[in-house]
Amino acid sequence: MDGDSAVGRHRPADLSAGDPRSVIAAGTIGNMLEWYDFAIYGYFATAIGRTFFPQADQVAQVLAAFGIFAVGFLMRPLGGAVIGHLGDRFGRRAALTFSMVAMVVPTFLVGVLPGAAVLGVMAPILLTLLRMIQGLSVGGEYTTSIVFMVERAPPGRRGLMASMACCGTTIGILLGSATGAALGSVMPAGALEDWGWRVPFLMSLFLGVVGYLLRRHIPTTPKKAAAEGSPLLETLRKHGRLLAWLVGFSAFNAVAFYVSFVYLVSWLQFADGIAPARALGINTVSMVALLPVMVGAGWLSDRIGRKPLMLAGAATGALGALPFFWLMFHGDTGPVVLGQMGFVLAVGLFCSAQAAAMVEVVPVAVRCTAISLGYNLTVGIIGGCSPLVATWLVNRTNNDLSPAFLVMAAAAASFLTVLFYKETYRDKVEAA
Repeated sequence: MDGDSAVGRHRPADLSAGDPRSVIAAGTIGNMLEWYDFAIYGYFATAIGRTFFPQADQVAQVLAAFGIFAVGFLMRPLGGAVIGHLGDRFGRRAALTFSMVAMVVPTFLVGVLPGAAVLGVMAPILLTLLRMIQGLSVGGEYTTSIVFMVERAPPGRRGLMASMACCGTTIGILLGSATGAALGSVMPAGALEDWGWRVPFLMSLFLGVVGYLLRRHIPTTPKKAAAEGSPLLETLRKHGRLLAWLVGFSAFNAVAFYVSFVYLVSWLQFADGIAPARALGINTVSMVALLPVMVGAGWLSDRIGRKPLMLAGAATGALGALPFFWLMFHGDTGPVVLGQMGFVLAVGLFCSAQAAAMVEVVPVAVRCTAISLGYNLTVGIIGGCSPLVATWLVNRTNNDLSPAFLVMAAAAASFLTVLFYKETYRDKVEAA
């Protein structure tokens, strides 16, 4: 890690922008909204595949739908660079407001976009363009919200505040899962496949208005530090080793989260023959359980450090992924839930501690840009492709447990990276 990546001198966190509850509300609302939007696409990938690729067979439809899902994620590094630049040069509020608008508008348009029966080949092309815009948005939202919240955290509460940002992501996915489960329980399967999947996308417009109003009223403070030129160029020129470290640091989060809580909804339907509504219901239970694990891990990381929790989470993923998938392959609700609880523990321990640690090691002048770029290079390229690769692996190998090896490899990579991490939970953090 670069020597000049050490954090700066301490000054008390600037809470003039509002009390911690205001900071939490403003920081998490965008995360919640954006991951609700991304989650419902993953959960309704089968219906979307039939709508926009009606001539393909069932496996090809899902592969095509997840392929477009992956395209959106591949835009994340570019989005991280753009929105990170806004955050470092024009303030956190500008970046967070922009990212929200860039998600809400295309998500609503996905809900009204005609399928291939009406538009022909233009339907999947337009869907791809909308997903690309959403990918730009997500590329900066999560990381900038973490920076915003950690910089304004009360003393000794940075891990806890960062875990709240993680919870915003989880609540959004939970909301998407719960919405899908509710629709599946009240709508006939045919109606859900034909048009019911569009309802959650249309609902995002209301959530977006609420989020935009909250973000508009975030007070800004004068910048205390700035990159000498472009934050992106300074990051690449002066902090290359730190950027590489952030990439390895994020590997487990990237793969485990999307395999465990997005791809598995489709996997349970294909591998176990579980009905969509039941698969979504099981995932909802897992999301609920993930929230206290994340908050507890964030709180604990403020007391014993980030490193022990990240090592424990990565080790659990590396050693437990195959047994967890094996449990879920039984089809009975009990073993399926137990298997997902294993992933809940691994992901919850790792992600909450990782969020605060990233902010603590990056210099304030390039903090949004460096974190957004390093994190999103991994999540965008590796994480976004994980559902696609997992679907391909199962079909290619005829082994329904093969996605576990993706999780194990990512967990091992992050475990090795964390071993070289110097503990930062007691370090001073300069705020912008």
